[in-house]
Amino acid sequence: MIIDLPETTTNAVNKRLVKLRDEGGAVALGRVLTLVVLADEADVEDAVAAANGASREHPCRIVVVAPSVQRTQPRLDAQIRIGGDAGASEVVVLRPSGPLAAHSDTLVMPLLLPDAPIVAWWPRELPDDPSRDPVGQMAHRRITDTVGCADPVARLASLSSTHSPGDTDLAWTRVTLWRGLIAAALDEPPYESVTAVEVEGQEDHPSVDLLAGWLALQLRCPVTLTRRSGVSGVTRVVLGRKGGSIVLDRPDGRVVTISQPDQPDRRISLPMRQLEECLTEELRRLDPDEVFGDVLTKGLTRVSS
Repeated sequence: MIIDLPETTTNAVNKRLVKLRDEGGAVALGRVLTLVVLADEADVEDAVAAANGASREHPCRIVVVAPSVQRTQPRLDAQIRIGGDAGASEVVVLRPSGPLAAHSDTLVMPLLLPDAPIVAWWPRELPDDPSRDPVGQMAHRRITDTVGCADPVARLASLSSTHSPGDTDLAWTRVTLWRGLIAAALDEPPYESVTAVEVEGQEDHPSVDLLAGWLALQLRCPVTLTRRSGVSGVTRVVLGRKGGSIVLDRPDGRVVTISQPDQPDRRISLPMRQLEECLTEELRRLDPDEVFGDVLTKGLTRVSS
């Protein structure tokens, strides 16, 4: 069910939520967090769809703030989505305009679940310093997605200079399976040290940089990054060892072939991870991701292009 509330206030929205709860049962019970989504209007539906999917594992209240760029007068339009239109959550979409658009923290405050953690998510463009953003200051976790930025690699570099505990980026989540495959490959005999690493991938995809930074930090050996056009995500990782290299090759963005000396090649399904899957993974933890912080602030500088 979708309920439109034009020219309203957040207090009125909150009262309507309470009324809906009283009429339809304890809607807010069992919610484990408040997910605040700071999005452009064009990204609202995709963000809500991903958040609804993630809410099936992490029941939450989703509050979307999407400032209107078509109006300049101070006004707040809102929309409440419950039931089949809200997954396992309840969704509130706020569309402020004029001066109200600059006060996202004030708008969302009356809608936060009491005594529940707050997670802020920017699906596309992000503030210069998420931890100093008004909503970011309230949040326990701050999720960005540099993949959707106009200049992804540059935005990743800027995040490294402003990183605070609690910050994370979905570009990092997209390489979780790559990290697992690489760790598993190195956990087999002959247990030789890696002397050099080559990482290849999409020229403007920040996940490629983060995987290279993680390898440089963990293996403490030279890591070379090669950027390719016309490919998707990470396409190839070569782990050089004295007895022969381990090669993980995914040219089509769907299946990775693992080649090792004296072993038959193995083919493993490894498609590009979807937004909902990445968001669900990040909502599983509310503590700082220390590994991501180290890769962002220390690992990236160890990679050679």
